[in-house]
Amino acid sequence: MGSADIVPGVSGGTMALILGIYSRLVHAIKSFDSRFVKKVLTLKWSDAVRLVHWKFLLPLLSGILGAVLFFTKVVPLQVYMFTDPELIYGLFFGLIVGSIVILVKVIDHFGWAHALFLAGGALIGFWVVTLVPTDTSESSLFVFLSGAIAICAMILPGISGSYILLILGKYDYILTQIGKMGTADTMEGLLILIPFLLGAVFGLAVFSRLLSWLLDHHYARTLAVLIGFLIGSLYVIWPYQEREYVQIITKTEIVAYDSPEARELREHPPDTERPIFQRLGQVIQPKQDASRQVELQTVRQKVVQSSPFIPYITIEGPGTGHFWSGIIGMAIGLLSVAGLDYLRGKK
Repeated sequence: MGSADIVPGVSGGTMALILGIYSRLVHAIKSFDSRFVKKVLTLKWSDAVRLVHWKFLLPLLSGILGAVLFFTKVVPLQVYMFTDPELIYGLFFGLIVGSIVILVKVIDHFGWAHALFLAGGALIGFWVVTLVPTDTSESSLFVFLSGAIAICAMILPGISGSYILLILGKYDYILTQIGKMGTADTMEGLLILIPFLLGAVFGLAVFSRLLSWLLDHHYARTLAVLIGFLIGSLYVIWPYQEREYVQIITKTEIVAYDSPEARELREHPPDTERPIFQRLGQVIQPKQDASRQVELQTVRQKVVQSSPFIPYITIEGPGTGHFWSGIIGMAIGLLSVAGLDYLRGKK
């Protein structure tokens, strides 16, 4: 789940469904209810802990954190998404395609009613992942609603919470506020982030209860809709795409013109093919003296639009120098799912 959350277009909920822990995850989130809050407020810590599914959540969250650290610090997935995106997206494409086949088999007596729910989920998923980002309000109420909607998408298979924020026009806005933490503008950033976080907590509390009720009372049909979401998401996870990126300045520092950082960037221009890089901005003191300063900008790149193509069919030639990387990635994904299904069968 942690590795999936790093890749745009793939949600942790997708991997939870693939791995067969989705229902447990939703019910574990639901366990943080009013009784838990009451025990915490009355300082009955041991009673509060017993009410939640901590034996499930602790190793799960540890795995997510470990994967995020590993795939950002040791094996940087975000870098490979720019240098060899076909391999990374091909891996997840293979995982999802293989999982769709296996998950459909889980539904007993799959019939026309399930097929209709699956088709409806696929149409909704496709509609969401192909929406065009728009300009929206920056009011506290809309920021609250953005947090509530984005967190719901994060636990839905096939729908990425970061992509929902992009559609709502709040992805770079929230990232900018996070970048203000620890600076002179910390309070300004907090005043915006607090409504967003409150919205996320509210959305998670309400949506997890709705999902748990659906899974408890209409498991097969709910699973069919979730599988449909996976099918709809394949459009943006297909490894062969023409991707359009936007550069978002998440942090700006003022440094001396002759500082080591500024000299390094002047002598060695930044690699703009990376997901995050630093570059020099405007010179503050244009005069040739020791008081000159310059902006040091931290830039993050985000996919805003992608157009899939089929190598050798919809275009001439492969259309990419990493054609075989996509094939290898999809093969590894399919084999991984087959291995997981075999292990589940042995258990």
